[in-house]
Amino acid sequence: MKKIGLLVAGFIAAMVLISNLGPLVGLGISLLVLYFVVKRFLKTDSTASKIGWGIAGFIILMATASNVPAILGIAAAYVLYLVYKNWDKREEAIREESDPFVNFEKQWAQMNNK
Repeated sequence: MKKIGLLVAGFIAAMVLISNLGPLVGLGISLLVLYFVVKRFLKTDSTASKIGWGIAGFIILMATASNVPAILGIAAAYVLYLVYKNWDKREEAIREESDPFVNFEKQWAQMNNK
């Protein structure tokens, strides 16, 4: 039953990730360009260049903000990672015996070990 739940969660996460590939690529490119603009802004000494790089940075920042749906894609990628990580995990069920003598033997062994 656990595998079915993981399969359904993985399928939904994969569909969300595929549908958000465009915003993910746009977010990555705009963040890369914004990084280089900020580096140039910090290196520049003249006021006119700082104003120009500041305006360019603001425009790129708005382009980055328009790719907010990419956050859903990042979350879906994380869910896919969790599904992959938990796929082969074995559940260790603790079964208690209903026989009172078996429980007595187990408790006696625990008392002797302490």
